[in-house]
Amino acid sequence: MTAIHALSPRITDSGHAITSSEMAEEVISDRAAGEAYVASVCFKHGPPRLLGVELEYTVHYAGDPRRPLLAEDLARALGPHTPRTLRADSPAEPLPAGSPLSLEPGCQVEISALPQPSLRRLAEVVSADLAHLRDLLARAGLVLGETGIDAHRPPVRVLETERYAAMERRFGPLGTGGITMMASTAGLQVCVDTGEAAEAAARWAAVHALGPPLLALFANSRHHAGRDTGLASARWDAVMRTERARTFAAAPSADPAEDWARRIMDTPLMVFPRQSAAWDAPPGLTFADWVAGGGAELGRPTKADLAYHLTTMFTPVRPHGYLEVRYLDAQRPGDWLHPVALLTALLAEPSTVDQVRALCEPVARRWRRAARDGMAHPGIAAVARAVADLGCAVLPGTGLPEAEIAEITENVQKLAAKKGDRS
Repeated sequence: MTAIHALSPRITDSGHAITSSEMAEEVISDRAAGEAYVASVCFKHGPPRLLGVELEYTVHYAGDPRRPLLAEDLARALGPHTPRTLRADSPAEPLPAGSPLSLEPGCQVEISALPQPSLRRLAEVVSADLAHLRDLLARAGLVLGETGIDAHRPPVRVLETERYAAMERRFGPLGTGGITMMASTAGLQVCVDTGEAAEAAARWAAVHALGPPLLALFANSRHHAGRDTGLASARWDAVMRTERARTFAAAPSADPAEDWARRIMDTPLMVFPRQSAAWDAPPGLTFADWVAGGGAELGRPTKADLAYHLTTMFTPVRPHGYLEVRYLDAQRPGDWLHPVALLTALLAEPSTVDQVRALCEPVARRWRRAARDGMAHPGIAAVARAVADLGCAVLPGTGLPEAEIAEITENVQKLAAKKGDRS
């Protein structure tokens, strides 16, 4: 990642693209031009040097986590940090250490840390901003959730934006997965550099191969809306029950940029921003169809339109010029660094990346089983333990303080020792 959040055009927390006039006007002439643009902005190469993280949390009343959250109470608590999707006239100030704050459709809060040159510095920045956010909420009688899905309340969209309204209408006929993903889930997203061109395919393969074992190891979202779902990660299940075209995990590839570009062009539009009409996209219209002359009522597709289309993908790993790892459940606020440190350590050296791929190969594509059974699945659990051992062994290379490494190692090994529960 040359810089997290540097993908052009910049996307606001409501998903609205802010573009230069040149980008807004530059028409995508054919499929080849579209694929070339996607590959160029989604896979940027260079020495791995920056790290980022995005932390999502559900928000609850301290005395009654089942009580529906009132938007005005959250806005009052956040004050000048309130995102404009909730209060249009807010100054929307970043948190004190610089992290922007945004909201998901159900008013889950999200800290999107700016890229940092080391894990130690990232930990300092995010810990400071997270502590400030928790203090603001505590003064208003609010607390952050501790799992990847709302354990207490059914999903209800709170934010009134055109994008989220269009998404709810689109996903509604497919079942409850869409509204659950939008309004009840909370993820922990780790952002790492793509790496040099020669190692990009290996890193792409490694972050995917790590998915099932790390999903199982850190899964904590079994209970949703007051019931036991029977799934280790109900959050993951909700995402997968939206549209497969924009959620399925990529396969290993010798040229991930080319494959991703092709996939983007063949994915249907999800929403289409308009000035004076609902943002519903024509059913079934892919971006390639649009380029070829379909969807004439939308006008000619531009680079800005294609950049916006990229924001509608919800894959386990999403390339943005860096790799956004999206398969982890949100952790307890005090434990957010543990999976981030483990993943960072596992990707730090090419030799470790190779070991990761070899260790994870037996379960590399068992996403659904990992989300269902978690550490109760013997094969996935065995790989997760091996991955935990390898990651903890190389944690000293992250530059974190010894005491912090000891705490992370102890927590990760406790999770790895669990056998899970199929009941």
